[in-house]
Amino acid sequence: MEPLNSDYEVVAREPNPRARFNFLYIFPVLGGLWLLYLLVAAVFQLPITGVVDPIMGFMLVLFFVLAGLLFWALAPKANR
Repeated sequence: MEPLNSDYEVVAREPNPRARFNFLYIFPVLGGLWLLYLLVAAVFQLPITGVVDPIMGFMLVLFFVLAGLLFWALAPKANR
């Protein structure tokens, strides 16, 4: 019987630079929820006049958040 290989190698796990882009998945989800709300409002004839202005302001804020997240996700590594 052969002895088991008990050499333990420590493998440093490198962070995945593409993992920073996972934060950007929130934007399509929010867009899908907005379209779902518009669809429900169209089917059931719900008034959306009180919702449009706050949502447009929220979308304006999200545009700047998206720009900031893109700069953060595309930033080069600090240790290079």
